[in-house]
Amino acid sequence: MQRDDTTTWNFVLGDDNGREVDVHVIVFDEKGNGIYGPPEKGEIYPADSLTGTGKIQGQTVRCISPEWMVKFHSGYQLKEKDFRDVSALCSKFGIALPVAYKHFKERLEPS
Repeated sequence: MQRDDTTTWNFVLGDDNGREVDVHVIVFDEKGNGIYGPPEKGEIYPADSLTGTGKIQGQTVRCISPEWMVKFHSGYQLKEKDFRDVSALCSKFGIALPVAYKHFKERLEPS
């Protein structure tokens, strides 16, 4: 089933266990920035955000650094899924939870 937000430059791959990989297709410019989508949209991943590495089934892949992933999860209507993703990143990599997520944490913590 295709999601509503699927484009030729952004799509999600998943398996039967609920694991997902959000694929963002970029083209590198001469400065190492990643141009995301049609160039006229002006969406760019700064070169210093593209320094992360991860593994998918033992295969090393390049990705966005954890610090930038946390930064990129802001500036829009946040959902509990965003909180779970950002909380996991912050916990694994020792990053402070952004203020925008504090209300999720307070709401979900036992009283």
